[in-house]
Amino acid sequence: MIEAAVREALVEALGSDIEFDVAMARFTSLRVGGPADAVATPRDRHRLARLLKICARHRLVHRVLGRGFNTIVRDEGVDGVLVQLARFKRIEERPGRTLFVEAGVSHATVTRFCQERGFSGLEFAAGIPGSLGGWIAMNAGIGEREVVDVVREVEVMSPTGAHRTHLDRDRLHFAYRGLRGLAPGSVLLSARFAIGVEEPAEVKAEIERLLARRAESQPLNVPSCGSVFKNPPKAHAGALIEAAGLKGKRIGAAEISTTHANFIVNRGGARAADVLALISHAQATVRGRTGIQLEPEVSIWGRSR
Repeated sequence: MIEAAVREALVEALGSDIEFDVAMARFTSLRVGGPADAVATPRDRHRLARLLKICARHRLVHRVLGRGFNTIVRDEGVDGVLVQLARFKRIEERPGRTLFVEAGVSHATVTRFCQERGFSGLEFAAGIPGSLGGWIAMNAGIGEREVVDVVREVEVMSPTGAHRTHLDRDRLHFAYRGLRGLAPGSVLLSARFAIGVEEPAEVKAEIERLLARRAESQPLNVPSCGSVFKNPPKAHAGALIEAAGLKGKRIGAAEISTTHANFIVNRGGARAADVLALISHAQATVRGRTGIQLEPEVSIWGRSR
């Protein structure tokens, strides 16, 4: 719960760019989750900095939500301010054959932009859901290619909003499905990526190939949060869950997808508790059969009972 005086400060700084007591089922791709104390959608860097300063001054937790993929919010809700950068959506070619992209730009927009202009190197992002900020934070990618292979620089705002920094590739510490080394509460604002130049038709063909592969192998027509578990060393989480006979397993309206076992889908009216129970069940079953402990790739936020 945000105190009344702090709410007033937030409204004074952000105006209509902030909402309070927001049901997170509206903002998460899985369509589950209780209320967030506040959701802010600052329209520019200036307002974002003001928001972060207020959060720091009042010791108010803030998290960047992005477009709500790879995130589960518990039914009990989540404390603090969730920050969306949906208005940060510039994308443009820069010198040195690089592409500048702000954090709120969707992956679909990135691949479409590249396809139209014949920019190669980012085709692997085709079909990856969410926006650029989450893409970097998760070192998103497919088996043979990840963000770490193409990023050249990121722009970061400090946790208190006091300053912005541009970090070159050699100052970034990417890991499997993660970016390490930034101060907690830092906000990724933009990035520059290395690109090549190809015939637009060739870029289009590769994008279409990857989209078709994704459509065949993933449940794209129902709400999900993307891959639930990280792949263990020398194994695939989906294959382990499928081998355990868990495809189609339901708890409430949450289901382990029959298309890809590393996805949990919402069949209509699922609660976060249903999803979390399925996650625990899959972990326990796979651990019992193989001794392997599956580690969640999805972030789980919120208050516990």
